[in-house]
Formats: sequence, structure tokens, C-alpha cells
Amino acid sequence: MIEKLVPKYIQTLTPYPPGKPIEELEREYGITGSIKLASNENPLGPSPRAVEAIREAAEDIHRYPDGSYYYLKQRLGELHNLSPDHFIIGNGSNEVIEFLIRTLVGVEDEVIMGDPSFIVYRLVNQAVGGKNVIIPLKDWKFDLDAMKGAVTDRTKLIFIDNPNNPVGTTITDEEFEKFISDLPNTLMVVLDEAYKEFVVGEGHVDFSRYMNGPVPIVSTRTFSKLYGLSGLRVGYGVARPEIIGMVQRIRSPFNVNHIAQAAARAALDDTGFIERTLAVNREGMDYLYAEFERMGIFAVESHTNFILLDAKKPAPEVYEAMLQKGVIVRSMKGYGLPTFIRVTVGTPEENRRFIAALDAVLAE
Repeated sequence: MIEKLVPKYIQTLTPYPPGKPIEELEREYGITGSIKLASNENPLGPSPRAVEAIREAAEDIHRYPDGSYYYLKQRLGELHNLSPDHFIIGNGSNEVIEFLIRTLVGVEDEVIMGDPSFIVYRLVNQAVGGKNVIIPLKDWKFDLDAMKGAVTDRTKLIFIDNPNNPVGTTITDEEFEKFISDLPNTLMVVLDEAYKEFVVGEGHVDFSRYMNGPVPIVSTRTFSKLYGLSGLRVGYGVARPEIIGMVQRIRSPFNVNHIAQAAARAALDDTGFIERTLAVNREGMDYLYAEFERMGIFAVESHTNFILLDAKKPAPEVYEAMLQKGVIVRSMKGYGLPTFIRVTVGTPEENRRFIAALDAVLAE
């Protein structure tokens, strides 16, 4: 029997539940022209420069991709003012997270994370036999004191997604400095900064301040959100070269394809698209929060391109009702928030359509 071959921690693992394609949802529900505001994708689509680069790169797909990521690392080095050996490239930042867990965590080793937080941490850690140490958020933010208090001699990693997904909150640089100041150097801190580019204002964590400190630390970033390349799956990690060198040992050759590399390089240079994306997001945030206030809805203050809100009705029911109106959002019941939904900030038209649908659903 296969059960005798598979470890218990794999047998008890609940896979990440993927959503259905929009086309299939429309067919099942008999709707057309639906809008997807569930996965925090860029509502403007991909970077136009990236699309152009994809067309050009397509002529060379009979060749293996550049396994050293020479040009992409050069460009990232210019962006962050670091040498190329500070970077590891992944099939999305998800794969970089997996690299880190597989490099450091053995059976029964501990990984500390918040709750709710990015669900991939606990899934990958369980898949290698690690123990998830889950610390509830406090006032919608990481309880850094409790996370530090949970550290033991078995702790290998601490994940802090900053901003937090699915909540949208951040911690300040002052809070992080206090947190990391007396941590042991026998563990690693991972700052998952997938939404970093959307953060505005001062006082937020500056990863570069801590990269060369006594506690090993890695920043993970993605091209899926700001740059509109979710479908290509490309992300990266930033750390001291000796950390990168260790993590590189478990990376499979050619883990990021040729087209994704070309698109990522081009997207970094598309400043006009980046500025438009940030402007549309800020405008959408202002509109949605004003509408939530009008409707008497509690919404967590977000520093991302999504908002977590309390619909005050069972989230799966709200999801289904919104879907009937052609608006796809994310139910947060699976994150322990039974009446909350998460909505991606869309284009002005999409945002208005979402509010109209939500108004109607909550009135029914």
C-alpha cells in the first residue's frame, strides 16, 4: 500500500486549493464578463515592455534558459546596489521560500510564523517534516514579542511577510530592529516582501539595514504583483553571498524559463507602467475605503494592493453571491476569518462594479 511508503506528515498535508479558471466559473454559473479580484494580480495587465520582450525571446525557446541568470542578476544588482551574488532566482518567490525551508529545516525542526499569514509557509514546512509554530496576530499585526518568546533551540526559520498577506498590515523599522536585536544567530529570519513596492510613507522596514547583521536574514521579492507577471512565475531572494551560496545548492538547473527571465528584466525598466500601477492602486484604495466607511464595513488598513474586510455574513456565502454577479473575491474562512473576504484593488471600473455587487449582496 502506498500509505506505508509515504510519511505521516505528507499524508496529513492539505494541498493548496487552486481556484478554477474564469472561463470555467462563467460556464458553471451562466455568467459572462466577470472580473477577478481574488489573487492580487495587477489590474492593468503585464508591463508592455515585458510583453515586447516576450515576443522577442520566443524565437530562442529551442535553447535552454540561462541557468546562471547573469543578465537578470546584473539588473537586480543595479536596482538594489548590490553585487549579483546577493541574489537567488526562483519560479516565483514561492520557490525561494521552498528553497529556504528545504535548506534549513529537518524533521521536527521548528518554523515560526504568524496567523493569519501566507499559507505557503506552513504547507512547505509540513512537507519536509518540520513543525509549524503559529503565533496569532495582535491587533492585525505580528505579535513580535510572542514570536520571539516562541524561539527554541529547534527553531530554524521565522517568517514575517511584511506587508502581511492576507491582512495587508506592516511592522515598522523600529519594531523590527527591537525584534531582531537579541535573536540568536542559530536561526534565520525571512522578510517576505512580495508587496513591498506598494508601501508608502516613512518608518517601514529597510531590509538593507539588517542584511549584514549578526542574525542571518533573507528578503524575498516577486514580479507577480507590481510588474504584472504572475503567469510567468519569477521571483528572487536577497541575502549575503554566503547564504545565497548555501541555498543555491538545492536549486534545480533552469528553474526559471527563458521567457520569464526576459520579461522580468524588461519589466524592471518599465518605469511608466510602474508609476501607473501605483497611481491606480492608490486611487482605488482611497475609493474603496471611502465606500466601506459609507457602508459601515470594517476594513483593515492595508499597505498592499488588496483589502481585508468584514462582510458580517458567512464568507463562503458572500463569495458565492458575488460570483453570481460576476465578481470573484477571496473567502477568508480558510484563514480562520469566517466572515471576512479579501478583494484586490482593481481598475476604477472594476472597483465600482465590486462595490455595487457588494452593496446588493449585503442588502439581500
